[in-house]
Amino acid sequence: MLTFYYAPGTCALASHLALEYAGAPYEAVRLDFRNQQQRSPEYLRVNPKGRVPALVTDRGAISENVAILQYVAQSFPAANLAPLDDPFLLAKVNEFNSYLASTVHVNHAHKGRGYRWVDAEDTAAIEAMKKKVPQTMAESFTLIEEKMLQGPWVLGERFSTADLYLFTIAGWLEGDGVDVQRFPKVAEHMARLAAAPQVQKVVAAQKA
Repeated sequence: MLTFYYAPGTCALASHLALEYAGAPYEAVRLDFRNQQQRSPEYLRVNPKGRVPALVTDRGAISENVAILQYVAQSFPAANLAPLDDPFLLAKVNEFNSYLASTVHVNHAHKGRGYRWVDAEDTAAIEAMKKKVPQTMAESFTLIEEKMLQGPWVLGERFSTADLYLFTIAGWLEGDGVDVQRFPKVAEHMARLAAAPQVQKVVAAQKA
C-alpha cells in the first residue's frame, strides 16, 4: 500500500490523479497547511523539504511531481500513463512536466510566496512579483497553447501524466488573473478532464 501526502489546492493534485488513473492501492493523507502540518517533525521525516506531494513506497519516500508521476507510470504500466516503449516520447513527457515544475509553477509562486526570493520585509519587491504573475503565467500558457499542447492531449492522441499535470496547473490561471478562455485548446483540455470520473473523484475527495 502506497501512502500519498497532499494538501488541497496544491500541485499535489497531479500525482493524486495519476495514482487514481493507475488504479494504484494507496492511502491519501491530507496535510493542514494553515496549521503548518507540513513542518511537523513527523512529516519532515517523510519529506525534509516540508512540501507536497510525497509518496511513501515500500522502498522509501519520493517527492516532486515529476518523479512521482514517472514512478506511478512505470509501476503501473497497464494504465498507459506514459509512453514507456518510446524513449523520445517519454522524454517529451518529462520535458513538458519539467517545464510546468521549473517555470510555470515558479511563475505562480511569485504571487503568494515571494518571500522565497526576497526578504519578507521587502514589501516593494513582494508586490512587484505579485504584479508580474498575470503576465508570466499568460506568457507560459501562450507557449503551451501554441507550441506544446499537440491536442487533444499534450502528446497528441496519446494520453499521459503530462495531461494530469497540465490540468492541475491550468486550474490556477483564474486565481492568477488570467482568463483560460484566451487559450481555447487548454480550456477544452481542462473541460474534458474535468468530466472524467477519476478527476471528479479525486477533486471531490480533496474538497471534502
